Amino acid sequence: MTERSIVRRIRGTDTSDGAGVKLKRIIGQPGLDMLDPFLLLDEFRSDQAGDYLAGFPEHPHRGFETVTYMLAGHMQHGDNHGNRGDLGPGSVQWMTAGRGILHSEMPQQENGLMWGFQLWVNLPAKDKMTDPRYQDISPERIPMAHPSDGVEVKVIAGELFGVVGPVAGVATAPVYLDISVQPGAQLEIPLPEGHSAFAYVFDGGDAQVAGEVLSRSELAVLSKGTSVRVAGRDAAARVLVVAGKPLGESVARYGPFVMNTPEQIHEAIADFRAGKF
Repeated sequence: MTERSIVRRIRGTDTSDGAGVKLKRIIGQPGLDMLDPFLLLDEFRSDQAGDYLAGFPEHPHRGFETVTYMLAGHMQHGDNHGNRGDLGPGSVQWMTAGRGILHSEMPQQENGLMWGFQLWVNLPAKDKMTDPRYQDISPERIPMAHPSDGVEVKVIAGELFGVVGPVAGVATAPVYLDISVQPGAQLEIPLPEGHSAFAYVFDGGDAQVAGEVLSRSELAVLSKGTSVRVAGRDAAARVLVVAGKPLGESVARYGPFVMNTPEQIHEAIADFRAGKF
């Protein structure tokens, strides 16, 4: 295997979205505008109700996918097609917005910790106007791999040592792993050679990624290669390792619309205003 190295380090910037939900934006900020095919990565984490209670009222999307991974708290999603679903601790929603959808994500709690991630994944030009769909995945559907002593991996998407994640039918062939690593434990994780990839330490202590210390709330953009090594240090840590096939296509972005040309953005705005979502 050709081990990947760290080529860039990024920390999130504090911002707010929706109706004022406070969060850290890690991808989709001036320091890292995108990592093809990943357009945005937000971490929301607060036990102060005022930071999240207003939620994300109804808003449109077109041309990409949103991935919500809940670690704590309870959100309910709904859309203008009558779909409803609950997102609780450990659950995942992989939503393909396609040609257009209006949806909302609203907290179903008045206090306590609300914690999770939202990742935006671009769609190839040929799929941008596909029909919207959801993959709502409950915690018990996410398999766990135990590849070595002191290491547990939730396989959300992709395959790790024969354990296959439940997310299916995604054009960018994603890998999405939640890795828990104990002090001194280590794991070499195979990744598709051509995929863009990043690692993000989100809980516990520092971790060693690709031979370097990566501190909590720090994202590492990884080089090309066929594997990345993750190891524990002085305290247990949790690390997201995410990879996806780059599209190599032009990107035109305007708020909740991601297309290939400015003309397509104008069309998306016109369709939204005309009620065609």
